[in-house]
Amino acid sequence: MTRRIGIYPGTFDPITLGHADIIRRGAKLVDHLIIGVTTNPSKNPMFATDERFRMVEREVAKMGLTNVEVVGFNALLVKFAQKQGASVIIRGLRAVADFEYEYQMAGMNQQLDEAIETVFLMADVSLQPIASKLVKEIAIYGGDIANFVSPEVREEVVARVREQGLKGDY
Repeated sequence: MTRRIGIYPGTFDPITLGHADIIRRGAKLVDHLIIGVTTNPSKNPMFATDERFRMVEREVAKMGLTNVEVVGFNALLVKFAQKQGASVIIRGLRAVADFEYEYQMAGMNQQLDEAIETVFLMADVSLQPIASKLVKEIAIYGGDIANFVSPEVREEVVARVREQGLKGDY
């Protein structure tokens, strides 16, 4: 019997409660879920790749999921999935705008390897508005991000805002 391996890729800058929801739910769909922490310089990350990797590892460990592994990568997603032996790419959707982009990416990935399926999970309704970009923006302007990230991630984001001398006022 072959194991179904899934990939949930992202920059996770920072990992949010929305990401955690997709991880929990995605882990139920596959035998082994690989959280692929990737680089994406165009997103102007607040945290370095190794910091994001450690953050995701810690948050996943707190979930107690035994079939989840965190792996860093800097490659074409389909190539990474092939290297990991994955047959499923899991993506979270929050809104119509996400769907348009993700639909296009799924089509391109299918063209590259039709054996790898993309599965979309709708974000929990209470978590739909959460986006890493907005979490960072709220923190930069001194807003409270406690409803969007874990307490540990909140501390790291607040510390980074202070460290970088951004506008946050806590």
